[in-house]
Amino acid sequence: MTDTQPLESSSIKHHIYLGLGSNVGDRRANLLAALTAFPPRLDILARSPVYQTDPWGYLDQDDFLNQVVKVGTDLSPHELLSFLKEIEQRLGRVKRFKNGPREIDIDILFIDDAVIEKEGLRIPHPHLAERAFVLVPLNDIAPKFVHPVFNKTINQLLSELDPEPLEKIEVEAS
Repeated sequence: MTDTQPLESSSIKHHIYLGLGSNVGDRRANLLAALTAFPPRLDILARSPVYQTDPWGYLDQDDFLNQVVKVGTDLSPHELLSFLKEIEQRLGRVKRFKNGPREIDIDILFIDDAVIEKEGLRIPHPHLAERAFVLVPLNDIAPKFVHPVFNKTINQLLSELDPEPLEKIEVEAS
């Protein structure tokens, strides 16, 4: 282990990448509240900068703030999904409609190099390779991570995507 690698708890069995987004209310506070709710179930190992991005899918809504984090946990994939949905609910997420406004959205992007296709859980996230608002912050913290389905690094996937305007608004995560 080098000095730059984070110390990891012996309880970590899985390394997970999560995408966070918010475009309702105090967007920065919503992202921070989600991160604050992770411990002790999730150990935060790395955080990307926060980006302001255009909405995706349904365009008639406010811009999003997006961030990607790497976490470690001993939760199973379904336990992780339930835990994240509980956080979203506690933070006031209201289900409006597909691709609609969100107080907080926490998506599981990757769990290790697993490929999971079960009711309610698809890993890797099925649309992440199409979305700059996911790939740009993911590339900041894991450019060499290999997508287990496409067998390409995050950096390679990003280079194949048509550029979207993303504004980095927080260089260093607080």
